[in-house]
Amino acid sequence: MTILQILLLTLWAGLSQVDQMTFNLLPSGIIPTAIFTGLIVGKPELGLLVGGTLQSYALGLGMFGGASIPNYPVTAIIVVALSASAADVPATIALIGIPVATLTVQIDVFGRFLNTFFQHRADKYAALGDSRQVTFSNHLGILSWSLSRMIPVFVALCLGPSFVEMLNAIMPPWLSSGLSIAAGMFPAVGFAILLKYLPIRSNLHFLILGFALTAWAGMPTLAVATFGVAAAIAVYYQAGKTEKTNAGGDVDE
Repeated sequence: MTILQILLLTLWAGLSQVDQMTFNLLPSGIIPTAIFTGLIVGKPELGLLVGGTLQSYALGLGMFGGASIPNYPVTAIIVVALSASAADVPATIALIGIPVATLTVQIDVFGRFLNTFFQHRADKYAALGDSRQVTFSNHLGILSWSLSRMIPVFVALCLGPSFVEMLNAIMPPWLSSGLSIAAGMFPAVGFAILLKYLPIRSNLHFLILGFALTAWAGMPTLAVATFGVAAAIAVYYQAGKTEKTNAGGDVDE
C-alpha cells in the first residue's frame, strides 16, 4: 500500500468514530466502510464481500449501557486492506477478522479510560468557571477516541500483507481451524440474538415465509430481502390507515 492510502484509511478510522458519536453524517457503518476501503485499494467488490461478512458477525450487538463491543468498521478497514492480495479471502477474513475484532474491544476500553481522565479534567475547570479549559478537555476526549481507532489501523496497514503471510506461517492448524469454525458460528449467534430482540410472536407468519423461501424454494438472500422490504412497506401503509381510522379521519382508497 502507498503512504497516501494508509493515511486516508487511518484518517477515515478516526473521523468515522467521532461521526458515529456525534452527527452521523458519514456512511461509517461496517459495509460502507469496507466498500470505501475497497475503493481506496482498488477492489470495491472485496470491500462488499468483507463488509457483508463482518456485518453478519455484528448482528444483534450494541453498546448498551456503555458496553465495549468489537469495532467492526475498524476491523473492516484492516481486513480489506490486508486481504487485497490474498488468494483465499474467506480464510483471511477468519484469520485476521476475529483476532482484530477481539483486540478492538480492549482498545475501546483504553479509549474510554483516557476519555474519563479528560472529562474529570473538564469537571475540575467547570467548577472554576473556566469554559475555555472545559472545551479544550472535551476536544482532548475526542482525540482519545480517534487515536484509539487510528493507531491500530495505521500500524496494521504499515505491516501490510506480509503480516498475514507471517501469521499463516506461524499459526498452528488447530488454531486456524478454530478461527474458521468461529467465523461460521458468529452469524448464527447474531441471528439468534436478533430473534430474541424482535417481536417474533406477533410476526411469526413472516418468519415462516422467510424460512420457506430460503429452505424450500432455494431463493438467494437478496431475493428474500426484497420480499421483506415489500412486506415492511405493506405493513407500514396498513398501520397508517389503521391509525387514521382510529382517529376518525378520512382514509384514502
